[in-house]
Amino acid sequence: MTLHLAVAIDQPEVYEAAPYAESVLLAERGLLDFVTLGDSFGRPGVDALAVLARVAPVTARIGLVPTVTTTHTEPFHVQAAVATLDWVSHGRAGWAIDVSESEAEARLFGRRHAAPAGELWREAGEVADVARRLWDSWEDDAEIRDVATGRFIDRDKLHYVDFEGSTFSVRGPSIVPRPPQGHPVTVVDATAPHARDTAARYADVALVRVAGLPGAEAARAELRAAAAGFGRDPDALKVLADLTVDLGDGEAVVDLAELIASWHASGAVDGFHLRPAEPRRDLERLVNGTVALLQHRGSFRTFYPGSTLREHLDLARPANRHAALAGDPS
Repeated sequence: MTLHLAVAIDQPEVYEAAPYAESVLLAERGLLDFVTLGDSFGRPGVDALAVLARVAPVTARIGLVPTVTTTHTEPFHVQAAVATLDWVSHGRAGWAIDVSESEAEARLFGRRHAAPAGELWREAGEVADVARRLWDSWEDDAEIRDVATGRFIDRDKLHYVDFEGSTFSVRGPSIVPRPPQGHPVTVVDATAPHARDTAARYADVALVRVAGLPGAEAARAELRAAAAGFGRDPDALKVLADLTVDLGDGEAVVDLAELIASWHASGAVDGFHLRPAEPRRDLERLVNGTVALLQHRGSFRTFYPGSTLREHLDLARPANRHAALAGDPS
């Protein structure tokens, strides 16, 4: 079972692109699967998706996963932005779905009041669902680009989605061609109970914050069983333990490597999403110390086997639902 490693590159009160690019390049040097960048309506900060779109051209292989809040936002615009990130990164995009629960954040938009977490996560699942439908609304070969005839697209290969959700409706098709990965990778923090069903049904990667190995084993088993209950292949859901790491002590480089290797070898998790306590110091020590030690022991990759985030995560590129229907003789 392949070990997957990801890292958060959050840097509070940093508003320039260069420090983020520096962190992503460092993580890429360590051959990590992806980086995450948090975002929220409840605090000042950069727009995570915009920052990673800016970083994409200066990186080559590492996955880029911004937090995208599905509450108070337009699903049609959200999916187009994530698809665009996949295009500008040549197939390295993901999105970490989150919700906005506070009344203070609701007042920023003035469209509706805050809602219970359960309702918001059901809505988030609908956003994930319609995003995939919109990404499939262009078949892979819908673009013609025939200058002689002036035809840019084959309209027979564009499709309406006609989606009716509990709080929104979308007709489609998308304004962005189908992303290079087919569907950019969907990440959900499944620690909170209300997020579990959404993660099991729609996530490619689920993050769980746990206190120890038994908790990690239980969370992974629960999520995989729920995914199977929704008709999914449990192996298509990667479960990563979400840990805050403080590598200020030299011995903590070695202790973290031991923990990662032992938890993964036991089958408790598919990998780890690590949050450096001190962003610059701990990321450097993670890459140059912990990851290097894991590579030396043969526990982690020494080269990227592919070029897309789905390839890093051993996830297949989804078939387009419309192309699959067209090729079905029944």
